[in-house]
Amino acid sequence: MNEKTMDKLIREFPGNITEAIKIAGEARLREPQSEIRNVVVCGMGGSGIGGKIVSQWVYNDLEVPFTLVNDYVLPAFVNENTLLIASSYSGNTEETLSAVEDGLSKGAHIVAVCSGGKLQAMAEEKSFDVIVVPGGNPPRASLAFSLVQLVSILEKLELVTIRYSAQLEKSVELLLANESKIKEEAIEIADFLFEKMPIIYSTSLFEGVAIRTRQQLNENAKTLCWHHVIPEMNHNELVGWSGGDKRFASLFLINSDIYERNAFRLSVSKKVMEEKGAGTMVVYSKGESRVEEAIYFIHLVDWVSFYLSEKNKVDPIAIPVIDYLKGELERL
Repeated sequence: MNEKTMDKLIREFPGNITEAIKIAGEARLREPQSEIRNVVVCGMGGSGIGGKIVSQWVYNDLEVPFTLVNDYVLPAFVNENTLLIASSYSGNTEETLSAVEDGLSKGAHIVAVCSGGKLQAMAEEKSFDVIVVPGGNPPRASLAFSLVQLVSILEKLELVTIRYSAQLEKSVELLLANESKIKEEAIEIADFLFEKMPIIYSTSLFEGVAIRTRQQLNENAKTLCWHHVIPEMNHNELVGWSGGDKRFASLFLINSDIYERNAFRLSVSKKVMEEKGAGTMVVYSKGESRVEEAIYFIHLVDWVSFYLSEKNKVDPIAIPVIDYLKGELERL
């Protein structure tokens, strides 16, 4: 692990996207021997969230099922017609390695994304494709590399028709043009969440962004929180707000083209929460595509998690509880 601080790692996010696009452009992938009829992405934590976000980018483009696996084993349907993408930044994530072994036994077409480790060694031994990205940082600070590679794999294997790489390039321009405004907004949001229980809400096709927000608040700011999506939360969680109070702070991350009826649902939900004394804040994305809007939100909430870590007086890099868990697992 290098000695970079979290604020420096966050600042590098736009540059990481540019570097990742270059790596993707140079990657050469084997042609699948069988027709790809479904896509499965396996990965955990900061490596796995990229799959969720990309699945929502391609929701209206990819014409085969897209499944996420955050566990040790794969679904029964996986076979020679499956594209299995294994995303493990370290290359040593035990759940992902187990899933790849399962995929090999089922004859899946496998592509790995990692910075080295056991996954790269396995790819070289078993002769499946591997895209190697720069290592040495916390996985959560290397999201750009998995996002770009995942969507590039779909492009290279001609499973999507949109040029997502072009939208990613535009997203870099968007971040650089709005960097100071993003930081100002992040400070405001961190102030809003300080000493509250954050609850993150988004629309369904931006749930990956909401999960990323939760993960960053968990790891960087050492803050317990949860997330849900509109309209699903209107069918269950909204009732739970009968027990809501001023301890909670609801952060709505809303895309610019929110469906009209979901916008109305948001306004009613917000009113219910405020009547219980909870604070609410609605933040709208910037950008001309789903990719740009998601990238904007990701960069914004990364800064929120950093500024909240400062207010909480915690080290945003350290993850002692996860280190403890890994140590206990090694004892098995």
